[in-house]
Amino acid sequence: MRRGASRRPLGPCLLAAIVALALVAAPPAAPATRAATPDLTIVGDARYEVLPEKSLVRVTVDLVARNHLRDTAARKFYFDRAFLAVPPGTTGFAITSAGRKPSVRVSSRRADHQVLALTFGQRIAAGKTAKLRLTFDLPDPGGAPARAVRIGEVLVSFPVWAYGYPNGVAGSSVTVVIPAGYEAHLEAGDLPAPTTDAAGQTIFASGPLADATGFSAYLVAERPAPYVDTSLDLEVGGSAAPVTIRAWPDDPEWGMRVGDLFERGLPVLGQLTGLGWERSGPLAVEEALGRPGSGHAALFDPAAGRMEVAYYANSAVILHEAAHAWFNGSLLADRWAAEAFATFYAVAAGEQLNQAIVPAALTDELRKASIPLNSWGSGAAGATDDFGYAASYALAVQIAERAGTDRLRDVWRAAAAGEAAYQPLHVDAGAARPPEQGAAAPDWRGLLDLLEDRTGRTYDDLWREWVVRDGEATLLDARREAREQYGAVVRAAGRWELPRSVREAMRAWEFEQAGVMLADAEELLGRRADLERAAADAGLRIPTRLEAAFEGDAGFATATAEADAEQATIEALLAAAAARPGSPDTLERIGLLGSSPDETLAHARAAFSSGDLPAAAAAASSAYTTWAAAAQTGQARILAGTGVAILVALGILVAVSYARGWRAARREGPLGSASSDPPAAA
Repeated sequence: MRRGASRRPLGPCLLAAIVALALVAAPPAAPATRAATPDLTIVGDARYEVLPEKSLVRVTVDLVARNHLRDTAARKFYFDRAFLAVPPGTTGFAITSAGRKPSVRVSSRRADHQVLALTFGQRIAAGKTAKLRLTFDLPDPGGAPARAVRIGEVLVSFPVWAYGYPNGVAGSSVTVVIPAGYEAHLEAGDLPAPTTDAAGQTIFASGPLADATGFSAYLVAERPAPYVDTSLDLEVGGSAAPVTIRAWPDDPEWGMRVGDLFERGLPVLGQLTGLGWERSGPLAVEEALGRPGSGHAALFDPAAGRMEVAYYANSAVILHEAAHAWFNGSLLADRWAAEAFATFYAVAAGEQLNQAIVPAALTDELRKASIPLNSWGSGAAGATDDFGYAASYALAVQIAERAGTDRLRDVWRAAAAGEAAYQPLHVDAGAARPPEQGAAAPDWRGLLDLLEDRTGRTYDDLWREWVVRDGEATLLDARREAREQYGAVVRAAGRWELPRSVREAMRAWEFEQAGVMLADAEELLGRRADLERAAADAGLRIPTRLEAAFEGDAGFATATAEADAEQATIEALLAAAAARPGSPDTLERIGLLGSSPDETLAHARAAFSSGDLPAAAAAASSAYTTWAAAAQTGQARILAGTGVAILVALGILVAVSYARGWRAARREGPLGSASSDPPAAA
């Protein structure tokens, strides 16, 4: 399963703070009294038994009190009481000793401990010992989710102390028993790896400790349990937004708290970002443990539609995670960008919802751990991780101030719709031309391009300061030069669009390739200007073929070939027009009889304007030939006419001569006969 980027609260990890508050470097020493001198030692074997059904931990401490003094002839020494520090919030104190009647009471209470006054019920003489059993409970007090002690059906977390007196006393021990079914973790302190007994219980055992009062630990255990689901039928940006809040069965307060913030917060976040609810399926928000030191107060798996929000998460974490419904790998690819704007909009939503959210401050101490945000990965930890959250939010604030609220919404709408930067500038009226799409969610490069395209501002100075690694800074230099060249060519192209291949190269930051194509485009635009001048001189209108070839995906070679063809055709048309005689002489008039080269040339001009270059060239050639050969044709026609006349005349003479001979012959006729018919023609 591909998980989304890890999340953390808008400040130090709360669970780590809980652990820190629950732990004491050493339980405080008992008050200095005659009965609590170094001559008395108390060693305790403590057993912590977790009782989830009672929401408490039962603590049993077997105490051995030893009097280390020695009696003298003049004096005898004994101890009959002592003081012992126990964790704050403990209750139900009781003490027993075989055959004795000891007693226990709370002597004083402090925020971080309580002091018990123990009465042994006997006098422990010099060199003697007494055994006592002290029992008390460590209950779950309820209330704040970030409390140090939680003893429930799903989650168990509590501090563990050892008990002994005075400071540095050795021999005490601690045993913790976690019921079967729980997975236990030692979150702080030092205990050997646990074992499992025959009943499936997890056992942590310290063994003899070198210093009881210097020991403390913090344990967390959890077990799976059926969630209690609450469905929220929300509406965000006019779209249904089904959300399921999944709380632990013993923690309804978490469900109400998180559900309330999602119910009120998601519509506000949608309004602030300008985005509707883009998820196709429901979103499940599940209560989770979280881990101190890991920085994970929440996790989001966008593909599965599941958010895990820690039980101790505050309003800042909850709204931050709610904003990740938009700002995740599907909208912005890079971790820093998603975290930056999830925090930014969580803070903005908090203001409208009356939730005081204080983002992590970028302190001088954090700046010592600074890294380029492009180097901030999910494996970062400690000060580096803290710097990443604080720095990314600081950058988001600067971006928003420069862009403006409305224009920043335009950026998010474009990213959500998959629209890439460097869109075509012109769309024919009424044409259904969808925006060009990017290959994936914009990374730091695509985000920079979208920001500058949609807001009309520059941000590369912020990218240099916060985002790029050393090797990436040169890309910003190449980008600036390429964008200047791109802008110049776009302006020169006017109503023409650059080919998509140029825009794709710019989007991919293939600036060397883009530069070559832009140079070719500049050359072709120069050819266009030459063609337009030549066409104007010829009274022609340039066809749309060159524009289509220029804007198409076939490459500039096709457009160059088209420019060559149009130039040749214009030259042919000009040559044909130049061949037309201004004042034709007799021979030319005779040569042009029966032809219409003016109509042929008009047809050629119309064919050129419509883009039929072959027809235009053929017609221009025909008109040129007709005009150029008019005199020769006229001369040929005259010569042909003269020859015909001579032949006709000769024929007439032959016929007349023949007729005369026939008539003479008839008059004379042959001897002895006469004929009235002419002889057959020879």
